Amino acid sequence: MTSLLVLKSSILGDNSSSSALIDELVNNLSNTTSIIERDLAAHPVPVLDHDIMMGLRGSEDLNEGQKLALAFSDQLITEIQASNTLVIAAPMYNFSVPTQLKNWIDLIARAGVTFAYTEQGPKGLLTNKKAIVITTRGGIHKDTPNDHVVGYMKTVLGFIGISDVEFVYCEGLAMGAETAKTSMESARRTLLSLV
Repeated sequence: MTSLLVLKSSILGDNSSSSALIDELVNNLSNTTSIIERDLAAHPVPVLDHDIMMGLRGSEDLNEGQKLALAFSDQLITEIQASNTLVIAAPMYNFSVPTQLKNWIDLIARAGVTFAYTEQGPKGLLTNKKAIVITTRGGIHKDTPNDHVVGYMKTVLGFIGISDVEFVYCEGLAMGAETAKTSMESARRTLLSLV
């Protein structure tokens, strides 16, 4: 059985193009697919601060908040471990990923759990997985110096061991109705072909 972890990160609610693409994908999948779905905007992940960072290191004298953060981080990592494929919505906000997605990344990137430092450098521990990143944008940024989403997501996912990463681009969404419609249709076809 195929197992998918589906992450939404758009703050636009019902007006989100990336969420619409994910919803359509989920609705088209067969009963042979197990899906874990997490909406990082509707149910935000805590922002990494000093207290949480120290808690994620897992020492014995954790306060209640640190214990909760550690347990939540463990849950998020278990969701990745249980999945063959991650489908991640990464709309471009101000040339980067949404804060909501970055907060998730900060809680799942844990030394000794999802990556390890070795004599040869860092080694990702979440291997044999695939990621599909849906990136929606108001303008056209693919293959330009302004596209920081692709490099960042490749780096972060590779760092934890996921090197098989595909991107679905949905661009020009603020450049007129016809451009947006064409881009959505193209992204829809690409996404369905990858899963």
